[in-house]
Amino acid sequence: MENSHAIILIYCPDRPGLVAAVTDFINVNGGNIVGLEQHVDRQEGTFFMRVEWELSNFVISKEKIGEYFQTLYANKFNMTFQLYFNDYVPKMAVFVSKMSHCLFDILARYTAGEWKVEIPLIISNHEDLRWVAEKFGIEFHVFKVNKNNKDIIEAEQMALLKEKNIDFIVLARYMQIVSDNFIHNYHDKIINIHHSFLPAFVGARPYHAAYERGVKIIGATSHYVTAELDAGPIIEQDVTRISHRDSIQDLVSKGQDLEKIVLSHAIEHHINRRVLVYKNKTILFS
Repeated sequence: MENSHAIILIYCPDRPGLVAAVTDFINVNGGNIVGLEQHVDRQEGTFFMRVEWELSNFVISKEKIGEYFQTLYANKFNMTFQLYFNDYVPKMAVFVSKMSHCLFDILARYTAGEWKVEIPLIISNHEDLRWVAEKFGIEFHVFKVNKNNKDIIEAEQMALLKEKNIDFIVLARYMQIVSDNFIHNYHDKIINIHHSFLPAFVGARPYHAAYERGVKIIGATSHYVTAELDAGPIIEQDVTRISHRDSIQDLVSKGQDLEKIVLSHAIEHHINRRVLVYKNKTILFS
């Protein structure tokens, strides 16, 4: 297990001794902690923690770590936890429609080796971006979706995702609403980019609404997809200033720059196991 790390994300009711208990589990079994961050939500009375440790001298096998931790610590402290290993390369599917700015940014970072991730395929409801996928040597699958075939198409999409062992999905300006059943199968594993600073100016034309209101900032929001439209746990947000001199097209251009950055940051947080979802919000560890 040389150079292999384990990462555990935890939340539980707050009480004294939680940090000591988790670090004791790692220390007594020969692990070397290389990262630790914790937070207490005083209003909720909830403890959150992310800890990463080296496995080169860890005496418990990777296959047994979760079982041991559950039995010895999680049951005792009523912990909910997720265990990951840094040498596992997750597989990401990208869903697109016709707009290419987010897709190009994702693929540029991917081919530059910025992320430890695989992209086996891109799925779309239009042919427009097939040439982009071909340029980067990635499979491109088109599923023509309409109100009469949505259930059938989503079943075909999920079968393909299962065949490719996809771990999570990125909606890179995919202009289709996914069903509750689809979301259920990828709970907290579908990342969306919304072209607005949620919850303000929701809807299909946020830049026009912002222009009409004379706002001085615009933003973008990346969040996990839930059954309630554009209301899932927020992973990343950013804003940029505008003025009365900006046209609608200026707002669109500035907004699309934000969308690329915000979505890519959210993907990076997810890949690096720095996002812990609690209720309908996220704890984002640094």
